[in-house]
Amino acid sequence: MISFRKELWLEAPTRRAFINITPQVEQCLRESGIREGLCLVNAMHITASVFINDDEPGLHHDYDAWLERLAPHAPVSQYRHNVGEDNADAHMKRQIMGREVVVAVTDGRLDFGTWERIFYGEFDGRRRKRVLVKIIGE
Repeated sequence: MISFRKELWLEAPTRRAFINITPQVEQCLRESGIREGLCLVNAMHITASVFINDDEPGLHHDYDAWLERLAPHAPVSQYRHNVGEDNADAHMKRQIMGREVVVAVTDGRLDFGTWERIFYGEFDGRRRKRVLVKIIGE
């Protein structure tokens, strides 16, 4: 069995963003040489997420609006975590959207459904953050 590990570094220029990282993950898979196995992709920050869904701008807008209704950023005074910080909402948004995804690798490709893509969700941006790609298989 082969094991491959790589960190992707991202920096969203805005507080919240959804970034399609599928091409970077596919590049990692090519680098790994693995043809059959599993690919784990996870955000290595507690205010960011990795998830799978459709790459459609309307859906991303809807996610952003929905998450802001569930865990609004302002007023920051509504959160106990925010004593000295202003990102409690980002922690909650990450909890909802998830930490990681696992995708099957079949014949050297990510084994996706028709519209599936991997996204990095940023909820407290404007600084560099890491995403781990770990691929195991043969």
